[in-house]
Amino acid sequence: QLVESGGGLVQAGGSLRLSCTASGRAFSSYAMGWFRQRPGEERLWVAASSWTGGNTYYEDSVKGRFTISRDNAKNTVYLQMNSLKPEDTAVYYCAADYKADVGLRFAANYDYWGQGAQVTVSS
Repeated sequence: QLVESGGGLVQAGGSLRLSCTASGRAFSSYAMGWFRQRPGEERLWVAASSWTGGNTYYEDSVKGRFTISRDNAKNTVYLQMNSLKPEDTAVYYCAADYKADVGLRFAANYDYWGQGAQVTVSS
């Protein structure tokens, strides 16, 4: 089970940090990803961390603004979002993919999903 927190309302240029905490003892064996979904649109990949934790990947529009990190001791993955823009407004989902090193951009590859956290950026 994945539980997200940290969403909210922020002005453009501001920052938010999303957290996603997993239950169970195998968290370190999962690659973790963040996706977002705007109303009426498909769920799109934002960032991912390989299951070894050594590699991180970002969608082009968030590079340099968002940072994914993980704390395996706390079974938690984070998404630090800086310099937020109105177009970042969406429901953000975390997801887990068992021992995955490839295909992290594709939602269909993930095994578990969080419930979603609303992020709203006002102009």
